[in-house]
Amino acid sequence: MSSIPLSSVRGHRSLAWSLALLAFAQLIYSLDINIVFVALPEIGAGLGFSEQTLQWVVSAYTVFCGGFLLLGGRAADLLGQRRMFIFALWLYALSSLAGGLAWSPAVIVIARAVQGIGAALLFPSTLSLINRLFEEGPPRNRALAIWGGTGASGLTLGSLAGGALTSAYGWPSVFFVNVLLAGIAIVAAFIVIPKDAPRTERRSFDLPGALTVTAGATLLVYALVQGPEDGWGEPLVLSASILAAVCLLAFALIESRSHDPLMPVQLFRNRNLVLGMVTTFLFMGTFGALPYFLTMLFQNVQGYGALQTGLAFIVPSLAIFAGTQLGARLVGRWPASTTLVAGFVIGIAGTLALAPAAFVGAPYAAIVPGLVVSGIGQGIVWTAMWVAAASGIAHHEQGIASGMASTTLNVGNAIGIAMLVAFANRGIGGLQGEALREGLAVGTQHAFYLAAAGLVLGLLVSLFSSRGRGAA
Repeated sequence: MSSIPLSSVRGHRSLAWSLALLAFAQLIYSLDINIVFVALPEIGAGLGFSEQTLQWVVSAYTVFCGGFLLLGGRAADLLGQRRMFIFALWLYALSSLAGGLAWSPAVIVIARAVQGIGAALLFPSTLSLINRLFEEGPPRNRALAIWGGTGASGLTLGSLAGGALTSAYGWPSVFFVNVLLAGIAIVAAFIVIPKDAPRTERRSFDLPGALTVTAGATLLVYALVQGPEDGWGEPLVLSASILAAVCLLAFALIESRSHDPLMPVQLFRNRNLVLGMVTTFLFMGTFGALPYFLTMLFQNVQGYGALQTGLAFIVPSLAIFAGTQLGARLVGRWPASTTLVAGFVIGIAGTLALAPAAFVGAPYAAIVPGLVVSGIGQGIVWTAMWVAAASGIAHHEQGIASGMASTTLNVGNAIGIAMLVAFANRGIGGLQGEALREGLAVGTQHAFYLAAAGLVLGLLVSLFSSRGRGAA
């Protein structure tokens, strides 16, 4: 049984209040992804970053979040999901405070790294709490749809809030707002989230496995983030890639011999979890990369300001939210793999429709149909892939299953953006002015087409899974 008795939950106010808080936590998580982007120029000028080092305000968060997700999932299983949820929010609050008070580049980069660790602990604990509190089937599907829709809203609010706060109060405000939001969530967690059940079985933390996979994943994400920027043959990137491979091979060896492995091999026998992991990887390598190129299109090609760009993201955000709600309905009637097929088909059509509207001087209305259709497909896939990843997983392994799917999510995003950026930026070297704008527009079109090709791969995986299940 993967959920706790309803009577226990009702003793802690209600399921509705618990879901509201978990959705609010997802809002904090997703808002933090985008809120810093708009403030980057002011951060760079205020703290004396160079053009080369400013990227680490973003990369530090990405690298450490991607590297610590499996550890976060294991911690949620062994130390308690509610306990890790609250601890992660504390990390968010304290690191955000340090970020807002930062007086040097080193301080803010360290603060962002700690924020990334907080995110790596928060995401799997939040997801596993949903899977614990809501019974498998329609109740959990609806909860995941609300949670996912709130996350989509957070991406848009991040762009809007980043522009508004930076303009009115300066760049530190984009960090201080997290202190307030995390503080509210911490207080609410003690009130509405049921206490963790006492552990009746003794399980180890698998420290060798935790150390090797965390080091390997962190080094891998570092290489994927820095490779396109510094060059794949650069000594640090090359060394990180080699060390990542060594650590991950050591992890596989340790897990094969461990009596209580960090990542139980039998979890890979769960076809739904494997489908969920493959889908999260493809999702973030395709759908997850679209906001980057849309931002470039709106700002660098069409000349939108920061606030205009944030407003332009309202349409796709609403479409994604609608898609998550539709996804919850579909996955209640169809298998998750069939729902994924529907989501990918819609997403492919919408992403292909974005490309013709990516030209210099295009009116916003030209891209709206693609944003709406692609957003609906994205929302359907988002809900269905998390339903798949959680199906048939025991309560005491929900955290590590969430961590596994979240890790492939982050690695997929790093690989997808690296490939799409390299593909889109071919031939723009040395261009300036109007020629550069034209080159960026053409590159964005190419990125949309390549993302659609990646979505076709996701469609094929879902079709194969659906047919295999039907044959069984």
